[in-house]
Amino acid sequence: MPREDWRRYVAPAAFLLAATIAIVLIRSGLQSGASKRTATSVVVTQQHKTVSTPTTTGGTTTSSSTRRFWTVQAGDTFGVISTKSGVPVATIQQLNPNVKSTSLFIGQKLRLR
Repeated sequence: MPREDWRRYVAPAAFLLAATIAIVLIRSGLQSGASKRTATSVVVTQQHKTVSTPTTTGGTTTSSSTRRFWTVQAGDTFGVISTKSGVPVATIQQLNPNVKSTSLFIGQKLRLR
């Protein structure tokens, strides 16, 4: 019987190893996704006219003032979405009552307006 005692530790050890690997992979994906998701806006001034190009964020290209929906990407929270879209967090929460900021899924659509 003492020789079989090690078997009861194998399943928990395997689970911890799998969880650690999953966390490392998720974190590296979030970090690389954040660097790929940098939004840029170019402003060109010509003869007293300002022309700005819309930013690319959330999977589609539209101007942030007319955007009605947001596609969640890695690292997004209500605060991040609010900053990038200009829509207050309280409005995002009101328009998406069944969604928690702590449990967003990549690719999930959120209503902004």
